[in-house]
Amino acid sequence: MTFIKEIIQVLEQLAPPAYQESYDNAGLIVGSGQVEVSGILLTLDVTEEVVAEAIDRNCNLIVAHHPIVFKGLKKLNGKNYVERTVLKAIKNDIAIYATHTNLDHVTNGVNWQIANLLGLENIRVLAPKKQILSKLTFFSPVANTQPILNALHDAGAGNIGNYSNCSFKTEGTGTFRPNAAANPVIGKNGEQEEVREHRAELIFPSYLESQILRALRQAHPYEEVAYYLSSLENENQEVGAGAYGELPEPVETEAFLHLLKEKMNLHVIKHTKPVRNAVQRIAVCGGAGSFLLPNAIGAGADIFVTADYKYHEFFDAENSIMICDIGHYESEVFTKNLLYNYLSGKFPNFALCLSEVNTNPVRYFV
Repeated sequence: MTFIKEIIQVLEQLAPPAYQESYDNAGLIVGSGQVEVSGILLTLDVTEEVVAEAIDRNCNLIVAHHPIVFKGLKKLNGKNYVERTVLKAIKNDIAIYATHTNLDHVTNGVNWQIANLLGLENIRVLAPKKQILSKLTFFSPVANTQPILNALHDAGAGNIGNYSNCSFKTEGTGTFRPNAAANPVIGKNGEQEEVREHRAELIFPSYLESQILRALRQAHPYEEVAYYLSSLENENQEVGAGAYGELPEPVETEAFLHLLKEKMNLHVIKHTKPVRNAVQRIAVCGGAGSFLLPNAIGAGADIFVTADYKYHEFFDAENSIMICDIGHYESEVFTKNLLYNYLSGKFPNFALCLSEVNTNPVRYFV
């Protein structure tokens, strides 16, 4: 028996909600996490047709990339496709969960998958996020430091890039005097005490603060734990918008366009004029990514693959990079496969279905 909340917990291990943009509406949009799951339908968009597909395939949970409710709903009377879709889901007891910009911002998320499809190597975040890391500094008796650190590592602290269990510690003397109401582990009430202690420091994602502090208090021997938190300005190299990497070797620009068309299953590519005969470093951003053009240029990319470029924005290439607009749907439709592969690894005996509905509102006459 598996409940919706269990599916959500696993999805949020891949793409924590804390990493979505402030304007976004990722999360459980329709339904309750307390309901048992009969089947999951994976899709890029949620439409009335997708809800009908979920009904036909006995799936009472739809997991989508794009939130069906993006702006606030003031009424729910079916006057547009958003309201009709939500009403249809509610009437048929179908839950809708969206993992959107939070999935864009993580490694092994949307942009990583585009990079992998194109065969890029040495993939990095194009625009790492700042102000999402914190540092914990705590003091403990020398003999207790490592067990405390172990508990903090298990809670998610001390990971830096490809390295785990990272910390720094120095040794010194801690002093204190317990009052009459204290229950000291070391020392006696009313007497000054000196203890050989460690000062230990480690970094953690800020959204994990409550569980990090809970682990600290549970593992620490003292009645009153001495610690402090610091917000960091550091970029988190594992979280952010877009991605870039290198092809194994330079290829002619036209050959890359053929590769792009094949790997992303494209009808057409809108692009600026080529600026180099051969390309190797490629920047990518699923969906609307024009805001990342300065980052792509700054990263030394030869080509920037994204979507939703407006006419005048193409001029911003300034002959320093080639912009390839492959279409919003085309740049993200594989997200349902990404989610399928991830969830099937976590729930190998569970009913997962890939939506067969083409939700792309754009058509091409060729």
